[in-house]
Amino acid sequence: MTRLSSLRARLASFDHAYLLAIRLSERSDQELFVVRTGNPIQPYRVTARPPANDEQMVLRVA
Repeated sequence: MTRLSSLRARLASFDHAYLLAIRLSERSDQELFVVRTGNPIQPYRVTARPPANDEQMVLRVA
């Protein structure tokens, strides 16, 4: 298992992705998704595209 630094772990957390998605949605009318990637370096990401087959949608910000 990949060990992350404390800063990377905080930046790669669900909480950080959630806050980023909220901030971005306040600045645009775009629908955003927080997805779980399965990648230990980037376990969550914010995207305007629906999740790919190997990703799991965790949150939808409209």
